[in-house]
Amino acid sequence: MAKEKILVVDDEEDILELVRYNLSKQRYQVVSALSGEIALEKARAEHPDLILLDLMLPGLDGLTVCRELRRDPETSNTPIIMLTAKGEEADIVVGLELGADDYIVKPISPRVLEARIKAVLRRKEHDEEDDASIRIHDLSIYPARHEVLLKGAPLTLTTTEFRILHFLARRPGWVFSRDKIINAVKGEDYAVTDRSVDVQIVGLRKKLGPAGECIQTVRGVGYKFKEPC
Repeated sequence: MAKEKILVVDDEEDILELVRYNLSKQRYQVVSALSGEIALEKARAEHPDLILLDLMLPGLDGLTVCRELRRDPETSNTPIIMLTAKGEEADIVVGLELGADDYIVKPISPRVLEARIKAVLRRKEHDEEDDASIRIHDLSIYPARHEVLLKGAPLTLTTTEFRILHFLARRPGWVFSRDKIINAVKGEDYAVTDRSVDVQIVGLRKKLGPAGECIQTVRGVGYKFKEPC
């Protein structure tokens, strides 16, 4: 029986073929795209369970494609793993801020690729199962719909921002280190620096407005969701 459907986006046919071969061996359904424009079309038509997205694409680059996917209600919750030849922290942080779920630096190791895909799909399944809503004063969080309402008005959050908010709000009063937050929302051994967590928190607080004060910095430790808020 075939596993989940994966859309692979890369302008290098050799890489597409290599990834397709390795994923097919693991019985995944594979759909491919050589450009950002085609990627958007296939993402909406094929409804993949996960997207492997190269950042360096002709025409629409990967970051633009990621932004458009997150804006579209049909693809806003589709997991995205970035494929990039760049290992610089700035590129990684930008991709995560736009809502990417993970990243892999080329050259691609088949074992690493398979492990990252499985981890992201497990998190998606866990998110879908953990659908209990959370209501704290003016803030309502609906995990099953990946929706946050503030005073009844919807907030536009990236996937990572949503997961951080949900993770902290589920355990009000608990203090979590940056490493614990990374492991909880991205999986074990996720190579992201403490700075990227701080960037996500800053963006989240800004979007929450006065409710952002509920997310408190615990100096020298990490963050917590204040109780009561």
